[in-house]
Amino acid sequence: MTMTDFVFQRLVLISLLGTWLMAPSGCQSTYYAALEQLGYHKRDLLVTRVKDARDSQEEAKEQFKSALEKFSSVLKFDGGALEGKYKELKAELQRSESSASGVHDRIAAVESVSEALFKEWEGELAQYTNENLRRESARQLNAARQRYTPLIRSMKRAESKIAPVLSAFRDQVLYLKHNLNAQAIASLQGELTAIETNIDTLIREMEAAISEADAFIKAIGNS
Repeated sequence: MTMTDFVFQRLVLISLLGTWLMAPSGCQSTYYAALEQLGYHKRDLLVTRVKDARDSQEEAKEQFKSALEKFSSVLKFDGGALEGKYKELKAELQRSESSASGVHDRIAAVESVSEALFKEWEGELAQYTNENLRRESARQLNAARQRYTPLIRSMKRAESKIAPVLSAFRDQVLYLKHNLNAQAIASLQGELTAIETNIDTLIREMEAAISEADAFIKAIGNS
């Protein structure tokens, strides 16, 4: 492939991705068919998207750790203007919200391609004339689904733990916005333990989801 061909293919891929993001679910089969014409098969796309989802959860885990550290430092603040601390905490909230959005989008992308892959695979079983091959393909499909189910369940369980953490952070930032004084800091200190507990739970669930993703990638690669 020449450099010109490579660049053209990448531009087409980017265009297709934009189309897919805006298209209704019924148009996704056309999107995946076009990708396959470019050599991007659903199985490979699934592995790539699982890796992306895993990486987004790793990034989110680190971001929420950072946000907790920032929140803790604000509560330990014992003098001076609080305006700067409020702005720092607000910036952490915005980064956390962005990370949460990334996690959601990556999981949705995994679900989209897995649904397309399994639907196509199941439909192709009826095309076999050799019963032994059909049976083996059906076994492989079932095994792939069994590997996928705990993966997506773990990812979505981890994602579900994000909302309580974000809600708590939003409350703290909003409260500080209108109460930049020592009394406000004292009022928020009672919330720290609950936030720490929620973030600890979130991190454990994300680490479990990351482990499931690693196991899935390894299993698919070896099958």
